[in-house]
Amino acid sequence: MGTINSTIISGAGAIASIEPLLADKKSILLVSDQNIIKLAPVKVLSELLQANNRHVSIVDNVPPEPARDDVNQIMGKLQGAQFDLVVGVGGGSVLDVAKLLSVLCHTSAPTLEALLAGEKPSTRLASLLIPASAGTGSEATPNAILAIPEQQTKVGIISPVLLPDYVALLPELTTSMPAHIASSTGIDALCHLIECFTATIANPVSDNVALQGMFKLFRNIENAVKDPENLSAKLEMLWASYYGGVAINHAGTHLVHAMSYPLGGKYHLPHGVANAILLTPCMRFIRPAVVEKFAEVWDLIPGSDQQLSAEEKSCRLVDWFGELVEKLQLPASLEALGISPDNVPDLVDGALNVQRLIKNVPCPVSAANIQAIYETLFTQGK
Repeated sequence: MGTINSTIISGAGAIASIEPLLADKKSILLVSDQNIIKLAPVKVLSELLQANNRHVSIVDNVPPEPARDDVNQIMGKLQGAQFDLVVGVGGGSVLDVAKLLSVLCHTSAPTLEALLAGEKPSTRLASLLIPASAGTGSEATPNAILAIPEQQTKVGIISPVLLPDYVALLPELTTSMPAHIASSTGIDALCHLIECFTATIANPVSDNVALQGMFKLFRNIENAVKDPENLSAKLEMLWASYYGGVAINHAGTHLVHAMSYPLGGKYHLPHGVANAILLTPCMRFIRPAVVEKFAEVWDLIPGSDQQLSAEEKSCRLVDWFGELVEKLQLPASLEALGISPDNVPDLVDGALNVQRLIKNVPCPVSAANIQAIYETLFTQGK
């Protein structure tokens, strides 16, 4: 857990508020991807960064699922350049890479291999993170996730040093998201919130931010998907995502994320899609252990029946999660994504390898339990 000291700028039209943060900066590294860098608000941001003769180097080729080699290639192209500030603009993958570059570009940085082996960074360059999707909450977490292809999984580099100096929540940057991206990233945020709320290491701080995040998400996710120009709903989803990141910082995710990692690491499923497929069956599995907490979450849903017993509320919440995923038109089956039931044993092994998350599951979970959950994700398992 790290103390979050980030200064937050938020709101429609708030890009100009970034200017004071740049007063003493002369050389800036802008990190993004090939889609986000073309957005009109990002062009405005880029012009702002370059004003007053500031030099801006641009990395705009961060892939959707960055791997160790991708970061090494970026570092090779930068060739030891010196920067005053690293600015990350994009989804979670971009922000994770920007966090890593803020460490790796420092003159006293350890190597990426050392970080992957467990060495903790001690310092970094100043950093500003601007999410262009409302899901990962990477701007509020001490985590940076990289794929390790040869191990067919992902590895998290975790240190409070990765937390940024500044965060900007700008809803204009999220209006161009296609509906399926807005849906899957929104469900990713929901997974962060509900998993942290029910984790073995949940605490009053993580509980409070998780509940606040779910309150915002339940009221805005469908509007944000259906009406991409609804800046109010988009901003509320950015805050829901941010609160999910804060909850991760103070607690941690568990079963959904442990089981989604091998789906991303080996089969390259988008992280939010993998989480959406796993959300309902994983929540159904843990429900008996977290009845009272699930009942509390049910009460946050607009129009929910408050007269039900805690047991009934917890069951209805699991059903409602499934209904939400269906409404958002996200996949509910692995078969539709080209994954065979024959791959289940490898998936089970991959999930069990993520022990830092498995230990947060609020009930005992075995290889057989994980296998049974994966098997429900195929037609014959339903």
